[in-house]
This record gives sequence, structure tokens and C-alpha cells, in this order.
Amino acid sequence: MEYRRTAVIKLDTPEGADDSLRETVEQFKHCANTASEWCWHGDDGYHVISKAKAERALYDQLRDETDLTANLVQKGIRRAVEAVKSGVERLKRGENTSQPHFSADSAVYDKRSATFHRDHVSLSTVDGRVECDYILPDDSETPPTKYVSDEGFEFRMAHLQYRDGDWYLHASMEKVEADEETPESESKHRTVLGVDLGVNNLAVASTGRFWSADEFNHWRREYEKRRGSLQQCGSRHAHENIESVGQKEYGRFEIHLHTVANELIVEAVENDCSHIVFEDLTHIRENIPGATWQHVWAFRRLYDYVEYKAEEHGIEAVQVDPRNTSKRCSTCGFTHDNNRVGEVFECQKCGYKNHADYNASKNIGLQYLRRRQNADDGGAPVDVRLNRGTLNVSGEYVPPASTEA
Repeated sequence: MEYRRTAVIKLDTPEGADDSLRETVEQFKHCANTASEWCWHGDDGYHVISKAKAERALYDQLRDETDLTANLVQKGIRRAVEAVKSGVERLKRGENTSQPHFSADSAVYDKRSATFHRDHVSLSTVDGRVECDYILPDDSETPPTKYVSDEGFEFRMAHLQYRDGDWYLHASMEKVEADEETPESESKHRTVLGVDLGVNNLAVASTGRFWSADEFNHWRREYEKRRGSLQQCGSRHAHENIESVGQKEYGRFEIHLHTVANELIVEAVENDCSHIVFEDLTHIRENIPGATWQHVWAFRRLYDYVEYKAEEHGIEAVQVDPRNTSKRCSTCGFTHDNNRVGEVFECQKCGYKNHADYNASKNIGLQYLRRRQNADDGGAPVDVRLNRGTLNVSGEYVPPASTEA
């Protein structure tokens, strides 16, 4: 049996290492954005989604333009190709999208560009190797200490990220245990994490995890006020400042969305989910009352971030038809307009009562299960992950294995 976990490790960087890490991340972003530009426009009028083709065309150029090792240059190119590939899939579905752009202070490391130890990591930078100690909780049973100290968990790869003045390593770890009693068919079992998006709660997972939109909505209103004041002023200087306000707004929101995306990935990994399921974003503004253009932008950006980050963990992000997911009872299946009133869901038939967004997140996961019923992959079973246990395609609750019936 295979277990995957993401250990978010704060790093203790040695004196003088910060500049090297910052420059490394900047050059990594340069590789990713250069590759994104080339892949999006292509060399023959078509989008390029082949990693091999992109590397053949760009590797030598980017090696000359940067001080990165060969592996980091390749990782930057490959990150761009994956993002472009996701954009092409959205275009095929008739969705609006644009060339991917990488602005987050992040770089991807594997075992060739990083040496992972149980108490520190050695990272390749533009100025050679930098060794950073881990800052871990004292409690051996508290993540990430629980996974880092367990010799059974092997480091696979990691995202180096800079936020709020500190460096973090989002390390993907894997543990494989032999289980002779597990039939081969069960090894293909899939578990999905349903995610509902909204104005009051940016995201709600079927495990019961909520990501409030309070901070996002607060700053959205603040930046709208600033733009309004500058527009009333009417001066040339004011109009120039409007653009600056917009850049700050996007920068703040992108940092926040990256955090939410990372936490969604951790939620999926810790619950052994193979898929993260969102509602189809094509007409999301019409489907979510009160959604502004900033919300729509945030929903699409959040999905983009989750999609490319999930791929690093072997998890797939997908979208499903959102019809009736907010009106349908996730327990009995009864669908009625009166089931939902604001943030409260109460089934008019069976009496099931819960937060409306949580109910919707379970329905989004169930929607994917129904879609898989007609798949041609051998009928591998799929469940929706809850905070305890799972839901199967019939909406039946299955408790955890350790829970007595």
C-alpha cells in the first residue's frame, strides 16, 4: 500500500543564504515564464505541450541566460509545459483562458537538485549548495515531524517557497508498505476530494475543511475603495496610481490563493485522494449569486494552481457539471429549491441539515463518481472522502475501517 504525504517544513537558512535563494527563485521563474511564452505561441502556430520539444528548443538558451543547474532549468521548462497543457484542455472545453504566468516565489526541487536529510536539506542555488536546517515541532506525532522522522517515508521532491519573510519546503513524501491481503483490484481504488467554491467561503472540501473568504473580500473592498477615490481625483498621477493599485491587488491575492491551493493539496494527500474535483468554471459567475469579477478570477486562478501543483503528487484536478449541486441532498438525493436557504441546507424530504457549502462539496464529489460509472477503465471503485469515512456512488456512508458498524 502506498501512502503520500506533504510535509510543510520551515527552514532555518544560514546567514547570507537569503540572497542566493531569492536569485535562484527569480531565475527559475524566468525559465518558467520564458517557456510559457514559447509554448503558448508555438513555433508553427500551435501550442506546444511536449516537454521534450520544449526542452530541445529552450534548454541551451536558458542555460546561457541563467546560473541554474541543468536540473532546475529542466524543472522550470516542465512546469510551464504542464501549465500550458492545462490551458489547452480548457480551450478545448470552450473556456476562456490565457497564457500562464508564474509570479509566486517558488521553485521545484527533486533528488538531483536537492539532497534531503532527516534534519536538514542541501539545495542547489545560483551560488552553489546551501544547507538549511529544518524547524520542526517538538512533538514527534505532529506533522511535519511525524513524517520527516519516520524512516519509512522517503522524500520524492519538494517546492521551495518564500512567504512572509521565511522559506518553506513543501516536501512530497512517500511510504510503501506491503499488504499481501489487499487484492490487486483494490489497489486501483480511487478516492476524490470534492471542493465547493463560493463568495463567503472561498473553498469548502468534502472532508469538512473550510477556507474563509473574509480576508479576500476585505481586501477586495479596500482596493475597490482606493480605485474609486483615484478615479474621482481624475489627475494623471491618479490614473497612473490606479494601475499600481491593481498590481498590488493581484499580488496580494495570488499569495493568498497559492496558500489555499497548497493547503488543498495537503488535504488531498493526507486523505489519500487520487482526484480533487471542482465544479465546472465556465459559467461560474452565473451559478454563484453575488460573485464579482474578482471572485471569478480567483476561482479560476485557484483551480490553475491546484491543477499544476497536484500533478507533482500524482493527483488529478478535474471539473464536473455543477447543476443542482447546491440544491441536492447529499444523503438521500432529493433535489428542491427550498432545500437551501442562504448558508443553511435542510433537506425537505429526509431532514438532513448541514452547512450548504459542505453539502455542495459532497455533491460535487458524487457528481464525479456518477461520471466514472460509465468509464472504460475497468470499473475501479471511487468514493468521496469525508471528514470521517467516505460516500459511495449511491450516497451510502462508509465509516473508517477502525470504526465498528
